[in-house]
Amino acid sequence: MELTTEHENAVAESGHKHRPGHRTGQQPGQQPARRPLTLAVILGTNREGRFGPVIADWFLSRAAGHSDFRTDLIDLIDIAELDLPTALSFRPAPAVRAELAKVTPRLAAADAFVVLTPEYNHSFPAPLKSLIDWHFHEWQAKPVGFVSYGGVSGGLRAVEQLRQVFAELHAVTVRDTVSFHRAGAHFDGEGRHKDPGEADAAAKAMLDQLSWWAQALREAKSVRPYTG
Repeated sequence: MELTTEHENAVAESGHKHRPGHRTGQQPGQQPARRPLTLAVILGTNREGRFGPVIADWFLSRAAGHSDFRTDLIDLIDIAELDLPTALSFRPAPAVRAELAKVTPRLAAADAFVVLTPEYNHSFPAPLKSLIDWHFHEWQAKPVGFVSYGGVSGGLRAVEQLRQVFAELHAVTVRDTVSFHRAGAHFDGEGRHKDPGEADAAAKAMLDQLSWWAQALREAKSVRPYTG
């Protein structure tokens, strides 16, 4: 169900247009240069005293160090900076349109997403669901990865529910995740991971899969637009 039309303008403004086989300066027989990937990292909690920013800072540094992602094309979307209502509408009021204008173009411009979520009562936060539900085309035929945190479960139950939500929106969720069980114990007072080897490896595996799907889906859509 399409709730807004902001995505149509957003795609046009983002400059993410692609004509198959056309590259300026490309010589016959040359392999076309791959356009860098744009990654949107969604910090999915606005809870007072949240631990999410610590996890986000750690993950952003991992993503920036990955060969397929550039720092200037990694966009952190913080739910706490938005005020989207839970009551959806086909005709949003001006104030709601102003909030959507802060985020819709950024989602539309992304080639891939990473959702960073805690687990609240066996699920994910309500503001994250609102952000997801206010959009539709922005998610379609794009890959989604997850970084979760919580107590004993490490947020994995929230991720399993998010997989079902994104499947309904025609997004592709990657298999591997990054999860922090009892997250606060893993970081020192300066926000540094105390023993980052295992977490770094998990982040790289997830980013490798995310990059593969982002490239594959972008190339496929350039040949045949997705119409699901």
